[in-house]
Amino acid sequence: MFDVEKIREDFPILGRKVYGRPLVYLDSGATAQKPRCVTDMVRYLHDEMNANVHRGVHYLSEETTVMYEAARERIRDFIGAGSSDEIIFTGGATASINAVAYAWGGTFIGAGDNVVISEMEHHSNLVPWQQIAMYRGAGIRVLPFDDEGRLMTERLGELLDERTKVVAVTQASNTLGTRPDLKTVIDAAHAVGAVVMVDGCQGVVHGTVNVRELDCDFYAFSGHKLYAPTGIGVLYGKRALLEAMPPFLFGGDMVDRVSFERTTFAPLPLKFEAGTANFIGAIALGEAVKYVTSFSADDIAAHEERLLRYATERLEAIDGLRIYGNTPGKSPIISFNIEGAHHYDVGMILDKMGIAIRTGQHCAEPVMTHYGVTGMCRASLAMYNTEAEIDALAAGVERAARMLR
Repeated sequence: MFDVEKIREDFPILGRKVYGRPLVYLDSGATAQKPRCVTDMVRYLHDEMNANVHRGVHYLSEETTVMYEAARERIRDFIGAGSSDEIIFTGGATASINAVAYAWGGTFIGAGDNVVISEMEHHSNLVPWQQIAMYRGAGIRVLPFDDEGRLMTERLGELLDERTKVVAVTQASNTLGTRPDLKTVIDAAHAVGAVVMVDGCQGVVHGTVNVRELDCDFYAFSGHKLYAPTGIGVLYGKRALLEAMPPFLFGGDMVDRVSFERTTFAPLPLKFEAGTANFIGAIALGEAVKYVTSFSADDIAAHEERLLRYATERLEAIDGLRIYGNTPGKSPIISFNIEGAHHYDVGMILDKMGIAIRTGQHCAEPVMTHYGVTGMCRASLAMYNTEAEIDALAAGVERAARMLR
């Protein structure tokens, strides 16, 4: 059975106090806390196995390389990729998306082409495409969402054409929680010959994903939102697309032969992993995936859905509070504002009560522009949160509302 109290014991930080109060951590959408097995693995690797991968014939290097490649295979299985060669380790989702934008987009996007970006994208799946489009002389088209937070996929027909090269879309909005109908987006994009870049950061941690069934062309996510360390991420790409892309970064480990006249490059996946790999982060990400998959994905989803429903009911009962994003099946993210109160002030008051939420634009300024606000409060839930923490949040928000109005 899914025992949240037992799970919480795996996360030492959840037992600490802030300003003398028990920590209520509701900011997992920014970064998730790490289970002890992950932090123990990082410590073990530093203490017992620290050696560069792919380079040494000595014992430590070979053993670390085996673990590094085993992590790649575990992640391949986790997201349903066809081959571990399609799994590229990067510095995070931002690095993954930039790699595709500059390596694929810089090669295949030309003057007069266009890129379609959803209105709800995180800046990491917006700005790289905006910049490469400007550089290449291409246009940007925006797929909007309605006031409920639903991506208006019925508008795809008027946005996509034979000059559309890329569609950038999130698996789950980091602000609204919306889970767009990706299959409709992907099928429409493929019908005009465009490729699809999916930002999976908020999706991969709140449910299963199978990139082959989804048929997306590229998929990116960060480790630190999936209970792994910071500084490690994954780029999945279909093999044919990755092979057609030139490398984005150059240096050690991504080359085959080097001379002053000519350099040839290593095969996938090393072609896109220049320099010393973050092998400790990659192995720890593999450990985080192992931890998450030790539970039933359905049980995690059911628990998070219950929390989301309960939190929505508690917050909606507060006078003057508005929740942004109310689509069915949304991720466990609640963004809100209180009439007459600044989001930053609400966050500061909650902080003094030991409650950690996010305030601001959440790296999604176009979403703020859509609603005509300067920022929002955001509570993002994870598998280790409880109803008691939701009660603490609701009580804290009620108190903040009374103080600020």
